[in-house]
Amino acid sequence: MAKSKTTILRTDILSDNWYTLKKITYQREKSDGTTETHSREAYDRGNGAVILLYNRASRRVILTRQFRLPTFINGNPDGMLIEACAGLLDKDQPETAIRRETEEETGYRLSAVEKIFEAYMSPGSVTEILYFFIAEYSSDMKVHEGGGLAEEDENIEVIELSIDRAMQMIESGEIKDGKTIMLLQYIKLKNIL
Repeated sequence: MAKSKTTILRTDILSDNWYTLKKITYQREKSDGTTETHSREAYDRGNGAVILLYNRASRRVILTRQFRLPTFINGNPDGMLIEACAGLLDKDQPETAIRRETEEETGYRLSAVEKIFEAYMSPGSVTEILYFFIAEYSSDMKVHEGGGLAEEDENIEVIELSIDRAMQMIESGEIKDGKTIMLLQYIKLKNIL
């Protein structure tokens, strides 16, 4: 691996209210050997995990719907977003975190999960790396109704629908969440459903 051509000169905390917003001043060596100095903001909210639950026999998937303020600010009329179950790692390993989030949000206690890849979702401004999982579910894995945790102010609706309907919802714009689109397309691309 090549030696980094970047040196951080200064880090200023702009906000540490919900997560951490930093202003980073750094120097970067260009390919011609000269250096440039830049300042950029980076939002650190920790790393996360996301999972798509699927049922091979019924060809159905489990998604969630919840209010997302940034989408409302950006023109989503009611701020509601349909997405795959996801959450922050909170210092847990990705598999442990996604099992916890799945049970909290959907009410399903999974017997097995499969990590399929990891990706930066908004690398121009957010430090988060997201770990992507899939898992098969069945009705006997349902241990409660889901909906999230009241102490975290979560109000999550659990949605079960066919894979065909989910794919139509991407085309119609009803599903606009990037991580969810990636997982649904993965399931189709790999002929899992």
